[in-house]
Amino acid sequence: MTVQLATGHVGLNVSDLDRSVEFYRRALGFEQLGVSADAEQRWAFLGVGGKLLVTLWQQSAGAFSTATPGLHHLSFQVDSIEQVRAIEAGLRELEVSFAHDGVVAHGEGASSGGIFFADPDGIRLEIYAPSGAEGAPAPSGAAPTCGFF
Repeated sequence: MTVQLATGHVGLNVSDLDRSVEFYRRALGFEQLGVSADAEQRWAFLGVGGKLLVTLWQQSAGAFSTATPGLHHLSFQVDSIEQVRAIEAGLRELEVSFAHDGVVAHGEGASSGGIFFADPDGIRLEIYAPSGAEGAPAPSGAAPTCGFF
């Protein structure tokens, strides 16, 4: 029997739950689907249209580390490059730090591409579309994308 798997949700450790919930709501339009009532063990469930996508767990200190095993980056797919650019505009209003200036293709001549940025704890995030980035530059230099840091 073959089982078809799909990603359910992603759990992220954060240092300040309130700050992170506000970021994901404002930056990516997530709804808060649930939140802990326990002041000692704080968490929030975030999603879109009632579907759980991300859980945030306040149980970390410091910033995201690229030096330890674990999450490389978290990527969200949208339907079009225009949607990527609309999200980028909203992120710029929030003064989010980007790895590249605008949309980059996933590789030289690739049609897929997107934007790369970080959340308040330095967790690397990506918003991309599967096509429409043909005219965008390929990433270069040390800035992170989907591959090596």
